[in-house]
Amino acid sequence: MYRLGRSRVLASAFAVPKASPSPRIQSIAQQQRRALSIHEYRSADLLRQYGIDLPKGGVAHSAAEAEEVAKQIGTEDMVIKAQVLAGGRGKGTFDNGLKGGVRVIYSPTEAKMFAEQMIGHKLITKQTGAAGRLCNGVYICERKFARREFYLAILMDRATQSPVIVSSSQGGMDIETVAKENPDAIITTNIDINVGVTDEIARSIATKLGFSEQCIEDAKDTIQKLYRIFLEKDATQIEINPLSETSDYKVMCMDAKFGFDDNAEFRQKEVFSWRDTTQEDPEEVRAADAGLNFIKLDGDIGCLVNGAGLAMATMDIIKLNGGQPANFLDVGGGATPAAIKEAFELITSDSKVTAIFVNIFGGIVRCDAIAHGLINTVRSLELKIPIIARLQGTNMEQAHQLINDSGLKIFSIDDLQSAAEKAVQLSKVVKMARDIDVGVEFTLGI
Repeated sequence: MYRLGRSRVLASAFAVPKASPSPRIQSIAQQQRRALSIHEYRSADLLRQYGIDLPKGGVAHSAAEAEEVAKQIGTEDMVIKAQVLAGGRGKGTFDNGLKGGVRVIYSPTEAKMFAEQMIGHKLITKQTGAAGRLCNGVYICERKFARREFYLAILMDRATQSPVIVSSSQGGMDIETVAKENPDAIITTNIDINVGVTDEIARSIATKLGFSEQCIEDAKDTIQKLYRIFLEKDATQIEINPLSETSDYKVMCMDAKFGFDDNAEFRQKEVFSWRDTTQEDPEEVRAADAGLNFIKLDGDIGCLVNGAGLAMATMDIIKLNGGQPANFLDVGGGATPAAIKEAFELITSDSKVTAIFVNIFGGIVRCDAIAHGLINTVRSLELKIPIIARLQGTNMEQAHQLINDSGLKIFSIDDLQSAAEKAVQLSKVVKMARDIDVGVEFTLGI
């Protein structure tokens, strides 16, 4: 989903400018670096573990549970929030017509009523697209009234290669809009990872934000505890919006969005057990489980490549020749027959795909082994769309011979430009055949 994480958007927004690749390539490269996002109620549980103050609340996965959670909260002024991993929930609309994924409620009965309309339905927001995201649960919490609202996030800044605390006195708002329209309202504090957030640093941030004098020490403690979560849980994003000063002078985290580094999964077992794959693209989940880096795009030429750099170069040359890539797919250094088969199944699950461009460098594995896997996959899947294979590296001559002797319509081409031209040409032929309802086999002479 597509899909840039907010942590990366903010980190780039507040970093020192430097030379960068084209926005399309940068976007795909950033998407390849996956980071786990967790639901708000999970973030709330982590905050409580670290002694950070927040409104009383609990999660419910059914209407009956929602009613019980609301009773336990023990107040008639509450908020119910759809647990969907997407921004803009409050302004979203469910597929059953219910407007708003965040609602104020005044009784356990209302909690039950809204939970019944939210759970099991898809919420459509500005970030989900028309397909929406399935709501499997709701978070119900007491409604607190803030005297002041602030924004605070802890991120990793690529420019300085260190943690950075981004804060603003304009909390409760879309921070990207604040950064664009009033950049002076943004405070950026670089943190020396060897020193951490000292009392002086945390107190300075709290003071600059505008906390009341009687709240400065509580705000300082909260900022330091948030930084502890960031370090100890291998987070890539700790975002609190708003970080509030309540009417009774308490410092509270009213909403939280956390992200975590996938490279730390081996030591953050509990955190990664909270992953909700129902909130992710099922094809990308399947690809990740198979060790593939796969991102669906809008074109019609499937790409199967080993290596992220080569994959981006392949997509570029397809576009330069007038075609549109249907996906980014990096099978990794191994490119085993099993990985190739899984990759082909992912690519061909998209009905828009009219040709597949295989561009493999046989360094770690031999080209002839790749050719065997490619031939077996085409036969077992009974693929009818054209396949253009460019295999370079160890035993490439043997691979070329294997493909030519297979009797299959796999076009083995050594030159990258010629291979890209052929992929675009055959893709257009197949599209034309589909438009006039002529068999692909007849059109290509298969």
